[in-house]
Amino acid sequence: MKKMTIKSWAVDDRPREKLIAKGPSSLSAAELIAILIGSGNKQESAVDLSKRILMSVDNNIHQLSKLTPEKLTLFKGIGLAKAISIITALELGKRRQLANVVINPKITSSKDVYHIMQPLLGSLPHEEFWVLYLNNANKVLSKNQLSKGGITATLVDVRLLFKKAIEISAVAIIICHNHPSGKTEPSPQDKALTKKIKEGGISLDIKLLDHLIITEKSYFSFADNGKI
Repeated sequence: MKKMTIKSWAVDDRPREKLIAKGPSSLSAAELIAILIGSGNKQESAVDLSKRILMSVDNNIHQLSKLTPEKLTLFKGIGLAKAISIITALELGKRRQLANVVINPKITSSKDVYHIMQPLLGSLPHEEFWVLYLNNANKVLSKNQLSKGGITATLVDVRLLFKKAIEISAVAIIICHNHPSGKTEPSPQDKALTKKIKEGGISLDIKLLDHLIITEKSYFSFADNGKI
């Protein structure tokens, strides 16, 4: 059976024409991806191919953003150039989200920290450890990646953490790391590191306010759970 191409559709159903006439918000995720890839394969239109790609990740855009070029090119009709276009568009979306974060925001709760750090850490396939350095008004002076590790662990140099705090005259810190597994429960190592950093800050008069474990959809706050 010959496939029905996008050009044979009614004008209102064509993604590009629909975007121009009704705006990007009127398009489904599959239609947006179809515009990116431009064409499908001999059996599928660009929209049908895009729907199949989305179905492979349960229509979850966050999961789609985790697919590598190698995995995307397993779909018939997706070459390296199309795979790169998809990855680029998703990365731009992520950076747009990060750009909306207020510069030097004031931290009033663990939720504030989550909103700042989730776009950076939530969907990573490996662990990273970050530090928020705060002034005496609880405004963020700086946020820094201290280490980057494997799937289940990352090593943290506490000396570097406090060296930065002293350099920028921070009076408090909030530490954050992600769990790629999606589990928010702190490990014994997480608890030991939290204690070590808290005790290290006492002599320097730099207070550890919280430690957040961040996943794609939730977080665990040591402070909220009485563990600081």
